[in-house]
Amino acid sequence: MSIRLIPLTDPDYRPFSRRIAWLAAHADGTPAGSAFLRLDSRSTHAQLAEFELNVHPAERRNGIGTLLLGAVAGRARDHEVRTLITDVDAGSAGDRFLQCHGFEIGLTLIYARLDLTYRTPDVPAVPGYRLVSWEGVAPDELVQTFTDARVGMADAPSGSIPAGTDVWDVDRTRHAAKLIEQRGDHLSVVAALDSTGRMAGFTEVVVPGDGKGDGQLYGTAVLPEHRSRGLALWMKAAQIHQIRHRFPDLAGLLTDTVDTNLPMRRTNDRLGYRPQLQVHRRKLDL
Repeated sequence: MSIRLIPLTDPDYRPFSRRIAWLAAHADGTPAGSAFLRLDSRSTHAQLAEFELNVHPAERRNGIGTLLLGAVAGRARDHEVRTLITDVDAGSAGDRFLQCHGFEIGLTLIYARLDLTYRTPDVPAVPGYRLVSWEGVAPDELVQTFTDARVGMADAPSGSIPAGTDVWDVDRTRHAAKLIEQRGDHLSVVAALDSTGRMAGFTEVVVPGDGKGDGQLYGTAVLPEHRSRGLALWMKAAQIHQIRHRFPDLAGLLTDTVDTNLPMRRTNDRLGYRPQLQVHRRKLDL
């Protein structure tokens, strides 16, 4: 079997990263597989690179995946990447393939879904705080404290994957929301403010543009000094009520949580989220 790798120009440009792509094809041009390597331009994350690898089921066990993986690893080394990472369903053929090629499990993600027909339990307000909410870009009077609150995600469990410090400023916060708007989706945010008006935590959901199917939780964070008071449960319950009211045709909400993040998993369980599958984030040190 004669397979050649064809480098592709990838139009998927993002402000802080770019992708390199390959097509694996037979001599007659018939596609057999593909691979994508995403390089991070941020100095704090340049040591990590994510990749995707796909081989047509009929073409598997012919060395095509190994050929593509070699191209990915080689280009990653050229760019001084130290660790390759990718997500794969636990126990799948892809999971076994990566294990055979030396990839270790860096962390395990639990994917869960909330059926929006489920009755969300009533959650009392947390004394000393108030909730605010908005759609899309954060209001001018909240955008700075919202940006500052993102530090609350810095200590999220990352397993054995060396996560760099994620630096946010107001421009990046606004830009991230505008990108969601530009692709036609809806960003909904609920946040908790303390008595001084500073943000203590937030939770974000993105809903498909047509308001149907499932929405996706993008992130929930509570600053360390405000934890163990029930803020995450209160914010997420309020968010569910708002989403249900604003998007009556939405079927459910999806979330993923690192398996070792027991407080957030307990919060999701109380709200009615039910586990759907496990995903291994596998890593290879180059």
